[in-house]
Amino acid sequence: MLHNAPLHKKRKWISSHLAENLLLKYDRRSLPVVKGDTVKIMRGSFRGHEDKISKVNVKDQTVEIEGVTITTAKGTKIAKPIHASTLLITKLNVTDKWRRQKLESGLSETTKKEIEREAAEQLKALETEKKAAEEEEAAKEEEKRKEEIKEPVKEEEPTESPEEIVEPVTKEETPKEKVETKSAEPEPPKKKPTAKKSTPKKTTKKKKKEGEP
Repeated sequence: MLHNAPLHKKRKWISSHLAENLLLKYDRRSLPVVKGDTVKIMRGSFRGHEDKISKVNVKDQTVEIEGVTITTAKGTKIAKPIHASTLLITKLNVTDKWRRQKLESGLSETTKKEIEREAAEQLKALETEKKAAEEEEAAKEEEKRKEEIKEPVKEEEPTESPEEIVEPVTKEETPKEKVETKSAEPEPPKKKPTAKKSTPKKTTKKKKKEGEP
């Protein structure tokens, strides 16, 4: 039944006990765990470790806690999945309004006001964390831009040498154009030498014939 149950039922089963101060405040023994709740591990090798929940795996019905990791055979660190039954909730995350409505049902007005105050404080803390994260990202982007600006300045120096080599090639191409223009002009026709040689021979023969007796 646990493995084949639908997800909306599995999500409710991922619950753990409340500490004594929270039990008296909310008049409840256990609650389903949510990301952001501070939790204390009661059993296992990490017994006594207290930190926030970073992820909730509904299919596996396990929870990942900050600071609880395992080293793999390759040497990388992975978050260790822990069952919710081995945890004790010491502080609730009340930023979600739907969760607040469920907790406030059947409670006095004084406790409701306390819950709202806690929710406002937690929201302010989340906003400060987001701003700090955004500032860090902006600083990293500025560093990357500065590095990118410095890199092309170094690359410009070797690019100047090939340009100097290309210039003499263009100068050598100019005489080729002149030769092509000369060859394109029509050459005058040459006179045949045979016509000139034949004329004097004929005249000499005619003169000799006339002088004969």
